Amino acid sequence: MGDKVSLILAPLVAACGAAVPQLSGRGLGHTGGTLDKLESIPGWRASLTNREILDQLESVGCVICAAGAELAPADRKLYALRDVTGTVESIPLIAASIMSKKIAEGTSGLVLDVKVGSGAFMKREDQARELAATMVRLGRDHGVRTVAVLTSMDVPLGFAAGNALEVTESIQVLEGGGPPDVVEITLALATEMLSLAGITGVDPAARLADGSAMRVYREMIAAQGGDPDASMPTASIVQTVTAERDGVVHGVDALAVGVAAWRLGAGRARKEDAVSATAGVLLRARPGDAVGRGEPLLELHTEDGSSIPRALAALHGSISISDDAYAPPPLVIDRVTA
Repeated sequence: MGDKVSLILAPLVAACGAAVPQLSGRGLGHTGGTLDKLESIPGWRASLTNREILDQLESVGCVICAAGAELAPADRKLYALRDVTGTVESIPLIAASIMSKKIAEGTSGLVLDVKVGSGAFMKREDQARELAATMVRLGRDHGVRTVAVLTSMDVPLGFAAGNALEVTESIQVLEGGGPPDVVEITLALATEMLSLAGITGVDPAARLADGSAMRVYREMIAAQGGDPDASMPTASIVQTVTAERDGVVHGVDALAVGVAAWRLGAGRARKEDAVSATAGVLLRARPGDAVGRGEPLLELHTEDGSSIPRALAALHGSISISDDAYAPPPLVIDRVTA
């Protein structure tokens, strides 16, 4: 969860003059799915024909949609095989699965956001570097200019983890505001994408500030049947978790927050499960914030009150509060080019 960057990045880079096709997936377990988030917008559809994708790229400049059945079809068979053979975590097979689809898209340049930390698939930096380097080599061997950016995922990105909650937060960034960490990661990735596309003299931060990115976002949503003016759905049940002591927040475990959001209904245990648009976790305090005993740390959003105890169990011990000053670690760890 907390991976809403694609919702901002695609229209932002399109507003800077590049064509951005983004084939995305759905969430499983604690991991978020870009399509699940966008489907919380009334009317929006993920499935497009190849002709519709090309037409939208020409008219709008970007598209976020599901991969069609004809794109790298062998990967679906291989993934099922990896599941039953216990090789889902094999770095060569992960790299092959991701890059086979990216290469099949026909893209000329590719920027990969490889997350590192408790909430990421790669918990350790050495694992993430190995995966990043493998994907970069695969891309370049197949004529795709490829760069990987290692970014931190020990703490949830932004304040929101959930589907409609993350769309709302993305819109705040597109309006020129939003959480600083989301803005920082988005601009870092946008800069890399524009460099690969050979676009110079365009400042992506200016495109956020002047409303250009928001205009493209609205066009993208409308082109896929969504209503960009619709109010986002909200949960009928919201429970606040408060601080047990005074101090400074030092850590919010991303994995725990993701699991809690999943248990509240934002994720699925099996790929065929339904997800709740409104469920999720909203942070009320992030690392570096001073809090007092009894003040809110986070909110649990759900339609099913019986899910709250399991979500609270996942969050037990996940937020650390200290008397010491907080020194934030870097969000962008490194870039991998070979």
